[in-house]
Amino acid sequence: MASAAKPGAGSDQGAVSTRPQEDEVAHKHARGLPTYDELPAFRGLKGCAWELWGKDDELGTVNLLTEDVIQRAAKQEIRTGRTVCLNWPLQFPSRPAFGRKIPSILTFAKDNPGLPIRDDVIHINTQSGSQWDGLKHYGLEEYNVFYNKQSLSDGNLEIHDPSEIDRVRIKLGIHNFAKHGICGRAVLLDLVEYYTSDTGSELSYDPWSPHALSVADLEACARKEGVVFRQGDILLLRVGFIQKYYASSIEEKHYLGTGREAEKFAGIEQSEDMKRFLWNNHFAAIASDQPSMERWPPLPGVQPLHPTIIGLWGMPIGEMFDLEGLSQVCKETGRYTFFFTSWPLHIIGGAASPPNAAVSVPWFHRHGQKSENMASGVLLIYATAVCNNNVLCM
Repeated sequence: MASAAKPGAGSDQGAVSTRPQEDEVAHKHARGLPTYDELPAFRGLKGCAWELWGKDDELGTVNLLTEDVIQRAAKQEIRTGRTVCLNWPLQFPSRPAFGRKIPSILTFAKDNPGLPIRDDVIHINTQSGSQWDGLKHYGLEEYNVFYNKQSLSDGNLEIHDPSEIDRVRIKLGIHNFAKHGICGRAVLLDLVEYYTSDTGSELSYDPWSPHALSVADLEACARKEGVVFRQGDILLLRVGFIQKYYASSIEEKHYLGTGREAEKFAGIEQSEDMKRFLWNNHFAAIASDQPSMERWPPLPGVQPLHPTIIGLWGMPIGEMFDLEGLSQVCKETGRYTFFFTSWPLHIIGGAASPPNAAVSVPWFHRHGQKSENMASGVLLIYATAVCNNNVLCM
């Protein structure tokens, strides 16, 4: 989404272990988290979750992804090994919205053009395409503070000595999510399929318009899919941006990058009901296929959701996730929950990152019959990595 203020993070070399935070989360889970209306306010802003996981916390709602939560999701969802990518190629969109840099990807001969040796140089804005908005991305503009009331500085984050990292400068960086991972059960609410499957007609709203999706829309879609939310879920919303992108002309694609008049996108509504829905279901993260996740622009006089979701709660927001292949798999299987893994780039002090996401779904035929060839099978969905993010699962 469009840039604004930014929250806080911690260090890398010597970044604080996430284990104590996970232990504290387990304790909170046992006694229950506060509801949205039970959260305190910050200078009149309702729903402030600062210090819920400690005054030095840099994970926010990712704290809900404890070892027990991850293990339960893995046991229930992982059985086989078919893979599907959730990351849009780095080249898309070729003309990003919100004034972000056009991706530049150069492959060249390392030494002698006559030898079969090539390197890449990639120059991107980490929020030009598929992305996680980290806790440094968006804070409270009016007060110039980020999550957990952190004040942050900008500047070059070139680091020469891993033993001499300025912890203050890298507070709330995306490296915290990179070290912890965003792993657990994910749920897809396929709004495109929800609105078109019964009628066979075209989508009733334009994904490239400021159409607002209500809580009632999301809950009706979940009921139709047979989804029951649980604490720590990662919520995925397919609203239709990427589907329309593929169907649009080059001129229409390029129009997206021409300025504010073009920056109109469908997404979840900015309302107190939506805040209650997101917080009271205690999602660990939320992502969609739209460039802004929330309806953009908001109605006149209505505040965006990013400051609340990221700045007050510490919840990562994912945007432009490629959910087209996943939608087809869900349509075939009738299953909308999966094991999800995401390992953002390990950028010390970074504000955002491509997601490197992953999910898994038990294999069932449309009418609830198990496949004879996959009686106990599960569809595994992994995302392709865009850099050297190696993960060991046990």
